[in-house]
Amino acid sequence: MKELRQITVIGLGLLGGSITLRILRSLPGVKAVGYTHRPSTRAKARRLAAATKIADDIHQSVSGADLVILATPIHTFEKIFSTIGDTLPTGCIVTDIGSTKVSPHRWAAKKLPKTVHYVGSHPIAGSEQRGVEFARDDLFDQTTCILTTTKKTDRRAVQTLKRFWADLGCCVKLMTPAAHDRIFANLSHLPHVVAAALINSNNSKELKFAGKGFIDTSRIASGPANIWADVLLTNADNTARGIDNIIGELTKLKKAIKGQNKKQIENLLEAARRKRRALINYKIKKREIIS
Repeated sequence: MKELRQITVIGLGLLGGSITLRILRSLPGVKAVGYTHRPSTRAKARRLAAATKIADDIHQSVSGADLVILATPIHTFEKIFSTIGDTLPTGCIVTDIGSTKVSPHRWAAKKLPKTVHYVGSHPIAGSEQRGVEFARDDLFDQTTCILTTTKKTDRRAVQTLKRFWADLGCCVKLMTPAAHDRIFANLSHLPHVVAAALINSNNSKELKFAGKGFIDTSRIASGPANIWADVLLTNADNTARGIDNIIGELTKLKKAIKGQNKKQIENLLEAARRKRRALINYKIKKREIIS
């Protein structure tokens, strides 16, 4: 497997900053280089000592890298691939932490030189907060990281990334880009759509009476709109199918409620309760959550 001496993270928000902080903590001897296009964020990252070095130039940041991680909004990936391509050292591994994977794989194949190796990454971690000031070196503890590969993906690069994400605290799983986008349309993208719809369907004045249940249910609607718009647009077909499925389930409940069919209502609610209970038991067994 490739020895990692320098890891460059492009984008120093919550996730990018958490990656560099964890490298400093868990990978002694590895140089963590951070870059962001905003001078104010670079200054803040320097004050927080978020990386070994904060570069002022994107080409300078990747020139000696063994691994480059894009932690920027998805719509920036294609341009960044084009920008850094000629500067990347031969054998360098390039990955990203975007929430969709089919488009990044396509952009990487088109824009990156054949002398480097692209593998998709998706660490299932984060919060509704954004900014390097919220970065934490324990953000990835006991989380899952999905690596996406195709038949052309370099296997040694995959092994190196598996080791890297494991060192950051992740349980690593592999799948194809298409399978990833289909699964996470339902598990990640749909929840945000539903949370946004729940908030938007209520009157602003009446929302002041919301209790903890409503606050918990709608929490992820606080995510940055520009980032989530990119996610939804780069996985449009899968997300649209998921919305249709949600509409179907809501229609069943609506019909049962309007028809005063208590038994059907109970059956639908009980099916959801059992399915969620099985999910929680699985996550506890895998130690992904604490009971």
